[in-house]
Amino acid sequence: MKKIIISSIALVAVFNSAFAGNEDRLGSAGATQLLVNPWARGAAMGDAGVSCTNGLDAQFVNIAGLAFVDKTQIKLDYTNWLGNSGIRFISAGLAQKVGETGAFAISIQSMSFGELNITTVENPEGGIGTFTPKVNIFNLGYAKSFSNSIFAGINMKVISESISNLRSNGVAFDAGIRYITGERDEMKFGITLKNVGPQMKAKGDGLATQINYVSTGNIASLEQRAAPYEMPSLLAMGVSYDFLINENNKLTAALGFTANSFQKDQIKLGLDYGLVKNKKAAFNVRVGYIYEKNVFSTTDRTNALTGLTAGLSADILSGEKKNALGIQYNARLSSPFGVIHTVGITMDLK
Repeated sequence: MKKIIISSIALVAVFNSAFAGNEDRLGSAGATQLLVNPWARGAAMGDAGVSCTNGLDAQFVNIAGLAFVDKTQIKLDYTNWLGNSGIRFISAGLAQKVGETGAFAISIQSMSFGELNITTVENPEGGIGTFTPKVNIFNLGYAKSFSNSIFAGINMKVISESISNLRSNGVAFDAGIRYITGERDEMKFGITLKNVGPQMKAKGDGLATQINYVSTGNIASLEQRAAPYEMPSLLAMGVSYDFLINENNKLTAALGFTANSFQKDQIKLGLDYGLVKNKKAAFNVRVGYIYEKNVFSTTDRTNALTGLTAGLSADILSGEKKNALGIQYNARLSSPFGVIHTVGITMDLK
């Protein structure tokens, strides 16, 4: 445990200068879809569950929580990202226990923007066809329990972005640690480093322009150089406490802090109330809030999300193994795009 604490403190010290919410770097990173939580359960707590989010939801929040998968978990979630913007965000994943202490997960997220008109300098109004932008993220993660208290994991992301004549590909990595303590494992700590990877750069025919040499009449292609862009790397830390009211009722309070490289730092608060009915059904209500500088100001706010999140889930437990089929819903408030809704289905097989 002492080594884990020392390592965590060292991580915070080393990356504190780089992950300092530098406002001069706002908007200069790319692949910001990596900052969007695709799963309803984890997002409902405002991503505050760095120390307590389990299963496939943890592949986004803190990969170390993947180690808590009982056997097999399957998830499918849908989000109308940025409310009425027309962006569809579909996520699917599979997590599987490996041996006594390990678990791996694969998942994919896909953003769909609909069909857009192709425009050129000669045809600024379009009318020459359409194209469909594509943004995909493929995740491959592994987590392991090293003892009853210490858990760690790593996650690799492959990012793909494309339009009709340009594409960009990249790779990023997450790493996370969780520590559990208390007589009934009610106290939890977590730390994760996310979206660390090389720069991405756009390539394709869209960077080429035909030019005519008046003197010779020859035609040539002039290719512009695209500037590379950084990943939206961040360092997140969190603590949570389980208030065990009785064997059927539990309230989890979570506090998190995120140091962002390319946007403002954030303080995250989350609550999760869980009720188990006759050991055959479970019901959870979650609420969260993400605070950052100027989040209450309509003129100085730099984030479309206004902070408040909420959601609920219901799971039916069946059979001797208590296999669970669950549905979940999450709402995130944004301005001026309206409410972001996420709905999903989860199957847990034991």
